[in-house]
Amino acid sequence: MWEYTEKVKEHFLHPRNVGEVENPDGVGEVGSMACGDALRLTFKLDEKKQIKEARFKTFGCASAIASSSALTEIIKGMALEKAEKITNKDIANYLGGLPEAKMHCSVMGREALQAAIEYYRGVKPEQKKMLEGRIVCECFGVTEKEIRDAIKINHLTTVEDVTNYTKAGGGCGKCHDDIRAIIKQVFVEAEDESRKENKPAPFDILTNIQKINKISDFINNKIRPTLMRDGGDLELIDLDNNIVFVRLQGACKGCIGAASTMKDFIQKKLNDEFSPRLKVKEI
Repeated sequence: MWEYTEKVKEHFLHPRNVGEVENPDGVGEVGSMACGDALRLTFKLDEKKQIKEARFKTFGCASAIASSSALTEIIKGMALEKAEKITNKDIANYLGGLPEAKMHCSVMGREALQAAIEYYRGVKPEQKKMLEGRIVCECFGVTEKEIRDAIKINHLTTVEDVTNYTKAGGGCGKCHDDIRAIIKQVFVEAEDESRKENKPAPFDILTNIQKINKISDFINNKIRPTLMRDGGDLELIDLDNNIVFVRLQGACKGCIGAASTMKDFIQKKLNDEFSPRLKVKEI
């Protein structure tokens, strides 16, 4: 059973901006009812090219409805250029997070927004399909561009990740090898770009030992000193599949606020520094 935040529940039970804008400037349609999720987003601009009205119609689960509702609230009053930079992570964060298996709902919101903006700029649906390239997942009609975008924005590293965020690979499974090849290509490109710009390699393409060393240094220099000021401490035990195993010590051990310290301080610090995919678990 999935755990939903109170904000997800609120936007599911009492969705905002349901319906369709009259004479819209932007129209975006993504997904299909045959696949289980579909979203139609419409918006109207004011004279300053700001989104003064946004409405949606969604066919899907609680996360799809909540994500669509949240998206319309986020973009209302926003300049078109700023709205264009909205990512699925912005939608999920606005809702206080989504279950990993439901992240594709936030991706659908982003795609609908992009489609609506392209509509406003004169890009026709058939032209959009050509720009997105070949369809990789025939079961759900997911294109290579959609998969690549999801990998880049969310630092996805496995076929399961891609399925959670795009549904690609969630049907017959014939596209799994293609998805693995796209994941590898995206990270090779990221590594090449880092070398050209003389930047550190993205966290997700480091070896496990390299990740552990970086996390250990960060904990020792940025997290432990704060905990130690209040008599607490922290020991890094291991890193396995993006789960950081730690042991609380001193005043932190058995503290009534330990759970909050783990999620709101330690995990947030690691997410901000390295990757939003890292989860912290106490041993």
